[in-house]
Amino acid sequence: MLPRQLKHFYRYTFKRKINTEAAQYKDHVPVMLNEVNKYLQPTNNELYIDMTFGAGGHSRQLLTSADCKLITLDRDPVAYEKAKELSKEFPNRVIPLLGRFSELPALLKERNIKQSSIDGILFDFGCSSMQLDNGERGFSISKNGYLDMRMDAGRDPNQITAREVLATANEQELYKIFKVYGEEKKAAKIAQTIIQARYMIKNIETTRELVDIVDSCCPNEFRLDKLQRPQSNATKVFQALRIFVNNELNEINYGMVLSKYYLKLNGRLVTICFHSLEDTIVKRHIAGNTVNDVANPVPLRYLSPTLVQDQDTINQFLDSPWKAINKHVEVPSDDEVERNPRSRSARLRAAVKIK
Repeated sequence: MLPRQLKHFYRYTFKRKINTEAAQYKDHVPVMLNEVNKYLQPTNNELYIDMTFGAGGHSRQLLTSADCKLITLDRDPVAYEKAKELSKEFPNRVIPLLGRFSELPALLKERNIKQSSIDGILFDFGCSSMQLDNGERGFSISKNGYLDMRMDAGRDPNQITAREVLATANEQELYKIFKVYGEEKKAAKIAQTIIQARYMIKNIETTRELVDIVDSCCPNEFRLDKLQRPQSNATKVFQALRIFVNNELNEINYGMVLSKYYLKLNGRLVTICFHSLEDTIVKRHIAGNTVNDVANPVPLRYLSPTLVQDQDTINQFLDSPWKAINKHVEVPSDDEVERNPRSRSARLRAAVKIK
């Protein structure tokens, strides 16, 4: 006999159709453009890196604000093609690169770009509208497609897909993914139901099937986003799977470490985060709260004054190569959120390298 939460899933799962229409991309609206320009302060003849090119909105703004040069990086081949188009529009000013943050040192070495040579670095973390609006990529809750979620779009044949995670992970592993990366309060129930569906009905293969599974675990639950608008119950589960599949948090941590080495003294760093897991890593790097170049998992570093007496050790412990430019995290204006609701969760931090 099927558990109650699986009956709805069983009734509809074989009626769903996969979206096979050609991908139609909406224009991606870059977030907090004016604030990025204000803190990066693009200047003629300087060199910048847009670490998350996406559709190129921030890059275009930098290039039109000053006669500067720009390195663009993105792990998504679709974004890389757009970066190559931008390089034709701004001849001899754009260097498009395809790869993850962790691949950047090798890519820069090939072009003889050394450490401490960059004037400004920009990160705009998370998914772009190009990825969210394409059902075939498996990121979209509203468009049915196979659960892929690889930002590299298959560039690495060995990278696991979200569908494979749901088909192979055990219940405890799924619980940890949903709880840690999605901060999902029903993580245990959802993980249990996915395992039951796997053994009693079929593997979860499409976005619609995953949404149905999550909805079955949240009967009569009505969730709202930060604008008090209806939000899918599956939003946090999709976020968790995407972060896990793409190893996003480790890549963000590595990107912050690279910024420290590649920026010049007084070089500027601007980051835009969309959830607390990303923002926590950035905040702790800027504050110097790291252990072996990894963001400390606890908010404050502890140093017992009874064990350490000399001032040099204490200073080293509290040392940071960054000085925050904005005292408090900045958020989009009400007007921007109204124009672009996807910007509602954005959190901008800016810092300058001081050592």
